[in-house]
Amino acid sequence: MSTPTLILASTSPFRRELLSRLGLPFVAANPRVDETSQEGEVPEMLALRLAEAKARAVADAYPHALIIGSDQVACLDGRLFGKPETHENAIHQLRAMRGRRVNFFTALCLLNAEANRVHLRGVPTQVTFRDLSDQEIERYLRTEQPYNCAGSAKSEGLGIALIARIDGEDPNALIGLPLIALCEFLRLESIPVP
Repeated sequence: MSTPTLILASTSPFRRELLSRLGLPFVAANPRVDETSQEGEVPEMLALRLAEAKARAVADAYPHALIIGSDQVACLDGRLFGKPETHENAIHQLRAMRGRRVNFFTALCLLNAEANRVHLRGVPTQVTFRDLSDQEIERYLRTEQPYNCAGSAKSEGLGIALIARIDGEDPNALIGLPLIALCEFLRLESIPVP
């Protein structure tokens, strides 16, 4: 029996870079999933649902593969902060988060498409933002333009300058792909890492 193909159900260059660190061959596929939250859905459940939905969205094209889906949400005082998409939305997000501790929740799904077996886990990370001035926010957004990033800050880039503290079990989770949990899931599917 041959090793199943590993598929990353994501177009994120950051997730691709993170997965490439494991030295395993993989193919990236666009999952084309509606990321709108459902009424009454808490952020953690939204992220878990979307991570699995992304993996399942490409399963028909890769019926014998191991498929990785991941999603991330940011939450402050019960308010969901998704991808801002626009400069104005990013300003509002960063103003709300300045000087505050924000919960980021990164969900990971590994789907064995052939066996219809799902491994699913959420990895929380708490990020304390500096008390940013409007000028710092504007300079950052004009420089990095993180409009496709939950919470409007890329910790793997210049966004690290906005942050006072990060608390979590896997630093990769904040970037978008919890590698510690993924390695565990891959071993459960008999994929040796390393």
